Amino acid sequence: MKLAGLKSVENAHDESIWAVAWVPATEARPALLLTGSLDETVRLWRPDELTPVAPPSKGHALGVVSVAAHPSGAVAASSSLDSFIRVFDIDSNASIATLEAPPSEVWSMQFDPKGTILAVAGGGSASVKLWDTSSWQLVCSLPVPRPESARPDKTGSGKFVLSVAWSPDGKKLACGSMDGTIAVFDVARSKFLHHLDGHYMPVRSMVFSPVDPRVLFTACDDTHVHMYDAEGKSLVGAMSGHTSWVLSVDASLDGAAIATGSSDRTVKLWDLSMRTAVQTMTNHSDQVWSVAFRPPGGTGLRVGRLASVSDDKSISLYDYS
Repeated sequence: MKLAGLKSVENAHDESIWAVAWVPATEARPALLLTGSLDETVRLWRPDELTPVAPPSKGHALGVVSVAAHPSGAVAASSSLDSFIRVFDIDSNASIATLEAPPSEVWSMQFDPKGTILAVAGGGSASVKLWDTSSWQLVCSLPVPRPESARPDKTGSGKFVLSVAWSPDGKKLACGSMDGTIAVFDVARSKFLHHLDGHYMPVRSMVFSPVDPRVLFTACDDTHVHMYDAEGKSLVGAMSGHTSWVLSVDASLDGAAIATGSSDRTVKLWDLSMRTAVQTMTNHSDQVWSVAFRPPGGTGLRVGRLASVSDDKSISLYDYS
C-alpha cells in the first residue's frame, strides 16, 4: 500500500482549513470534495482537477470547524464557531435548515450510514446531539458520563466533547472528549454502554473500521493513534510515529490502512497488519487538521483517494493503492 501525491492547491481558502469531507457520487456527477475554513466559508472541489465547483459558500459568521456529507450525496452540513450548523443542498447551495446550539456546543459531526440522523459532538454541553434529517429537529441528547477515575478537563465541566463516529452498521456511536475519555453508546436504546480508556489528552478525531463494526481508531494530542475493540472495551493497539498532536484519522475503504494528519505537519499512512506507519507525506507546511478517504461509488474509479487540509490554507490530494 502506498500514497502517491496527485495534486495540491495553495491558498484554497483565505484562512486555515480545518475540515474536509467527500460528498458521495450521484447518478449525475462524481464525488466532490468539501472543505471548511476559518475564513467562514465552505467550498466544493472537483475530485481530479481540484478546481472549485462554485464560488465560496457563505452563511457563517465565524470559522467553519467541521463539514459532513449525507450518504445520498445530495446534502451536506457545516458547523461553525458561531454555534450554528448550516444544512445545504450540494448542487444548488440553497440552505435547507439552520440548526442552533448554545456557544461552544457544536464541534465535529457525522451522518449515520443510512442518513437519518446527524450526530454532533456537543462541546461544553458534555453530550452528543442527534438531529433527525427529515425534520431537522433535535431528537435526542446523549449525556457523556464521567469515568470514576477521571480528572476534570480544562473546561471545568468535566467533559468537552470534540469528536464523534458511527459504526458502519449504524448501531453504535462513539465520542471523544477533551480529557481523553471515549464513550460508546447504543443509539437505538439511547444508552451509554462504556468508556474506552488509554488516552489522557484531547481526542480530536475518530473513525470505525469500514469492514469491522467493533474496531475504532482514535487520534489524540498524546501523539498516539489507538485501535480499540469498542465492544470488548479493550485497547487492541497503540501506534506511535507522529511527533506532535494527531488531529485527524480516517480509514481506507478496504480496512487495510488508516491515514492520519498531525500538527507535526505530516500525513501518515499506517498498515494495520503491521500496526506501523509505512509512509509519511510532507506536502504541508503547517498543521494538518483533517484527512479523508474518498467513499465508494462513481464510475471508473480504479484506485482509492485521500485528501488532506491544513493551517497552511492548502488542499493535497493523493492516490491510494
